[in-house]
Amino acid sequence: MTPAARIAAAIDIFADIEARHRPASDALKDWGLSHRFAGAKDRAALASLIYDALRCRASAAFIMGNETPRAVLLGSLHEMASLTAEAIAVLCNGQGFAPAALTEEESARLSIASLDGAPDYVRGNFPEWLAASFACVFGDNVVAEGQALAARAPLDLRVNTLKATRSKAQAALAHLGATPTPLSPYGLRLSLLPDGRNPSLAGEPAYAKGLVEVQDEGSQLAALLCGAQPGEQVLDLCAGGGGKALALAAVMENRGQIYASDRDVGRLKGLYPRLEKAATRNIQLRPPRQGSDTLGDLAGRCDLVLVDAPCTGTGVWRRNPDAKWRMRPGALEQRLKEQDEILEAAKEFVKPGGRLVYVTCSLLREENEDRITAFLARQDQFTPIAAVDLAEAARLPELGRFASHLGPGLRLTPATAGTDGFFVTGLRRR
Repeated sequence: MTPAARIAAAIDIFADIEARHRPASDALKDWGLSHRFAGAKDRAALASLIYDALRCRASAAFIMGNETPRAVLLGSLHEMASLTAEAIAVLCNGQGFAPAALTEEESARLSIASLDGAPDYVRGNFPEWLAASFACVFGDNVVAEGQALAARAPLDLRVNTLKATRSKAQAALAHLGATPTPLSPYGLRLSLLPDGRNPSLAGEPAYAKGLVEVQDEGSQLAALLCGAQPGEQVLDLCAGGGGKALALAAVMENRGQIYASDRDVGRLKGLYPRLEKAATRNIQLRPPRQGSDTLGDLAGRCDLVLVDAPCTGTGVWRRNPDAKWRMRPGALEQRLKEQDEILEAAKEFVKPGGRLVYVTCSLLREENEDRITAFLARQDQFTPIAAVDLAEAARLPELGRFASHLGPGLRLTPATAGTDGFFVTGLRRR
């Protein structure tokens, strides 16, 4: 496919996403199945065009004065690819499989490409209905934070210290340009390829042998801030695919016990092969079973209970740019209810003097500080751990600078920390 034909195809795929309100990955997969002639490079290029258009959908539509798929794609070529109006006109000339030639208005708008007078949610490329929530958290930095969330994300890896040191893993991945992450002592970062894609790890021995795991630096830091120690009894109540459980196992040097549970049994089952690959021996899976209390014996016994709560995922928009436009207010309301319920369930497993660590990949105050404030107001068994103390206990004192100004906890963001967005707070049982 020519570059012009790819743009035309991207406009069609974007129209399908908009019309059917479906995930971009599904639309791209269906297009690939019905266009077998397209090679791997074509499909990768189309994915980049689509995801870039989703990243800057609001600002692209604003500069084009229209929200049609064509307008958004054309605007995104300027916003994300930095193409001039003249360069875009060469690609959109109406010849062969190229998109129709630019209209006079399209050419004029692309030539000016101005965001003058645009509201913050347009310049920051986030949903209008979240404008008040974002302004509450970020204040005058709201546009910069939104723009950072709309940028492409690098590929971060966590070195599995049960099998390798960071220097050894970095040497094994030197040909991919692996560099140490600035905040996590166990992280490596791989830069994006020239076409904007992440490098593939499929054929890398270091990955196949379990020396490294794919995990954003922010997620690594969230696990480290739990302060887990060798020999402790730990419950990961929302373990999901097990990324943080594996990170905790490495920090605990395979000593003590980690109980991994999750309401989604399917996701939890995917952890089994990862345990063997990582040489982890202290993780015990506790999937829920109907009619059976699989966690009853842990009541009041755990040194640490990790609640990696289900959330809106506003902090990981760099990796899921279509999610921010499909998200609706009702989804937030449902998540708030679930978070309150999970916190209430989690407190029963924390022993006196133990810790409850609450984590989300959301940046919203409603899902973070407000949930902790409401939880503390309902009972008097727990007290918050100061953010600086949480960072000191993890031997990462520099993280204290990310302390929230809205309540107990730390907030990491792409703009401030260079990571995905995470919120972490710790509570201690009296």
